[in-house]
Amino acid sequence: MRGVVMHAPGDVRVEERPDPRIERPTDAVIRLSATCICGSDLWPYRGVEPADHMLMGHEYVGVVEEVGAEVRTLRPGDFVVGSFVLSDNTCEICRSGFPSKCVNAEFVTGTIGTQAERARIPLADGTLVATPGSPPPDLIPSLLAASDVLGTGWFAADAAQAGPGRTVAVVGDGAVGLMAVLAAHELGAERIIAMSRHPQRQELARSYGATDIVEERGEAGIARIRELTGGLGAHSVCEAVGTQESFMQAIGCTRSGGHLGFVGVDHDVQVSGARLFFAEIHTLGGPAPVRRFLPDLIRRVWDRTIDPGRVFDLTLPLEEAAEGYAAMDERRATKVLLRV
Repeated sequence: MRGVVMHAPGDVRVEERPDPRIERPTDAVIRLSATCICGSDLWPYRGVEPADHMLMGHEYVGVVEEVGAEVRTLRPGDFVVGSFVLSDNTCEICRSGFPSKCVNAEFVTGTIGTQAERARIPLADGTLVATPGSPPPDLIPSLLAASDVLGTGWFAADAAQAGPGRTVAVVGDGAVGLMAVLAAHELGAERIIAMSRHPQRQELARSYGATDIVEERGEAGIARIRELTGGLGAHSVCEAVGTQESFMQAIGCTRSGGHLGFVGVDHDVQVSGARLFFAEIHTLGGPAPVRRFLPDLIRRVWDRTIDPGRVFDLTLPLEEAAEGYAAMDERRATKVLLRV
């Protein structure tokens, strides 16, 4: 089969990989219908993280071809959406709502690699969720978004306690930040402030429910948020970048007693104990427990209540994955869908 392999930073190739097969009784093999490139894939692409023949991809939807003997909830022919973290969905940590920290958790990137034609998914019962039926083609991008970027943005808004009567500020205008805007709107936030300098992303943020746009960054961005909130800061802040500047900006935008949900993959962020101590805010974040949200998100997409698939602004065939990486790296695209 064909699949994406990152040989080194900046060196992305689509090449022959071994066909997946059932290796454990809890496995499923799926034929991918669509996959995509994540903002986190750019860290190894840029050399910030190591890349040495990595099997790329962790967002995926497709059709079950084969299941292991112990798989109970799926059967061949089911259309499924999966999480970027493999989980059994039965351990005590999973049952408490954090399947991304399952005692048997394993990341899909680097081990499975779903930027490919087919994939073996371990812990299939706990990781994959079947849709109500075979989706029409126009729903596939939105279902694909649920696999990571929508679920991650949703976790940011949920962790930040976005809801009625609350002002939400979103730091980061990439795909995850835009999905956090969508989630905050769906959760009933009264006011949603998107921090963005990119006109097209600003437009999409407004279509997803943003009521205000703030272009300033750093201390100027913090000052602007506080100006918009009577000097207090936002009740709920979603951090969707993962850099030192973005994280400190997010803390500064959160009012005392407010909630910060952080989902940007951390890269050398350092926060002093004193800074957190005197901020006096609630914080929750990390790898999003997407599997917890999947049934609800799939239902919202299936019912056409939400349309997260619009976050994909470039669609390419799998064979042109290298161009997709370059387009996202150069900010010519917000998020790239790869047709399989």
